[in-house]
Amino acid sequence: MGFTSRILHSDRHGGIEHGSIHKPVHTSVTYAYEDARQLAAVFQGKEFGYSYGRQVNPTVTALQDKISLMEGGSATIAFATGMAAIGSTLFSLLRGGDHLISSSYLFGNTNSLFNSFAAHGIEVSLVDATSVDAVASEIRDNTKIVFVETIANPRTQISDLIQIGDLCKEHQLVYFVDNTMTTPYLFQPKEVGASLSINSLTKYIGGHANALGGSVTELNNYEWGGFNNIYDIYKGGDSSGWAITQIKKKGLRDFGAALGPEAAHHISVGSDTLALRMDRACSNAKRLTEFLSAHPRIKRLYYPGLENHPEYELAKALFRYPGAIFSLELNNLDCFDFLNKLRLIASSSNLGDTRSLGIPVAHTIYSEMGRERRLEMGIDDSLVRFSIGIEEADDLIEDFEQALNF
Repeated sequence: MGFTSRILHSDRHGGIEHGSIHKPVHTSVTYAYEDARQLAAVFQGKEFGYSYGRQVNPTVTALQDKISLMEGGSATIAFATGMAAIGSTLFSLLRGGDHLISSSYLFGNTNSLFNSFAAHGIEVSLVDATSVDAVASEIRDNTKIVFVETIANPRTQISDLIQIGDLCKEHQLVYFVDNTMTTPYLFQPKEVGASLSINSLTKYIGGHANALGGSVTELNNYEWGGFNNIYDIYKGGDSSGWAITQIKKKGLRDFGAALGPEAAHHISVGSDTLALRMDRACSNAKRLTEFLSAHPRIKRLYYPGLENHPEYELAKALFRYPGAIFSLELNNLDCFDFLNKLRLIASSSNLGDTRSLGIPVAHTIYSEMGRERRLEMGIDDSLVRFSIGIEEADDLIEDFEQALNF
């Protein structure tokens, strides 16, 4: 079946009480068993069941199964936020003295998180991930993981995803791909050899800015039997499940960043229309950038769907569409005045919403990074990032036109 057909009926085909179409919101934190031995078996993983809401919940389980279907993975763990998913996963799999290679073109909070890991004994190398050679040059004896984003936020650089996957396979490195900007609808990290896929469910998958969430999915491309950071207690059974079990126990359970059932329900219902929303948003972004590319008030425009983008051909080869995010630098126009002049587009820090959103990057989500680091990432003080939604394209073009020409 197609992408939408699979996920749209996943709850129903999983078996739901009372003939419900959606998995209902199960708010119980505690689960009781008539036989205490069964409770013990559930805790020990010998029998499937629900023990305590910090680790498991039926509504969250249904969402996790849906994400696994989207990604073509075998198991998914959901978290309270996307940052919780990244942080908990890396904490679970890395130890002091290990080395992480990451794209230097990172979401601001991920950059901050990696600085914190470095301060606690994890070596971190930031490289230009548009070049596999830059990644290869940093591989060391203690390298464990390579982390990349599919499309960078905000400058839209695209990692050399295929060749990095081949490199990770050659050196037996865990390949961790953040798929938030593309979603499983536009791109399947599994196809380039990714070991794990991360999604901020808050963004496109939920899609309506009404719930926070994150997830990590096991893609079955890595032989965890050769990964020496798996604790012995989690080595029972097929090795393909070792890492995701350790992430669940050492990350989700121990840190407690659990996704609540109400948020899981919102995200699950929102995900049903992911393909429809992405079709519209990507089409809108394409039309807008074609209009803006010829405007004299635009100094630079960054969008992988434009032929002058450095990774244009790579984007065509990898993604169904080149996404719905673009950024621009302005000529002789204050970025705040420009954003304030827009009538339809909201000034907001989110992305992946049904509504189009704009934000002055250097002054907000990247302000803590400092000017020197921003310049290393190519983030100009006038840079404005836009996340394009599902409004009518003509209305969006008209709004940009009036704001640029005032």
